[in-house]
Amino acid sequence: MKLRLRPMDVSDADTFADWASDPVFLAHAGWSGRATVEELTVWWVAFIAAPDPQLVRLSAVSGDDVVGYVDLHGDEQSTRELGFVIGPSSRWGRGLGTIAASAGLEYGFDVLKLSSVWAEAVDANVGSLRVLERIGMTRTGAGDDDMFLGVTSTYSRFALSRSDWEQR
Repeated sequence: MKLRLRPMDVSDADTFADWASDPVFLAHAGWSGRATVEELTVWWVAFIAAPDPQLVRLSAVSGDDVVGYVDLHGDEQSTRELGFVIGPSSRWGRGLGTIAASAGLEYGFDVLKLSSVWAEAVDANVGSLRVLERIGMTRTGAGDDDMFLGVTSTYSRFALSRSDWEQR
């Protein structure tokens, strides 16, 4: 499956907001279920129009469909945190997370010229851990504890250097 990253557009807001109607997605993503789709659309439009300067968030697009987004977050010039979201949950299990996360690494190293990228996922989120391993990231240690699907779980941290990226 082909996937490309592009800057977010306000027309993407409806898609992102609609994911809130998927209870499985909400639970896994840790999004609050208290906002309506209409309220979330307004939030996404405002977020896209005035993004956080420390966050590069790109829409992940397959064909004409927005299927997720990728984040590269941080205030350092050489290192950023990778994040990825695929929605709704009916799209999970098709490899889109791996493709999107890999595209995020490529953007980070090739476009942003980063020297390293790090990421983390709670151990209970086995799918996200597998994605980080598949894209060549190395487990570097443990982070804080957090709740995931009602269970306390520890974050595993991962990293990848530019030189390791270039050698893959």
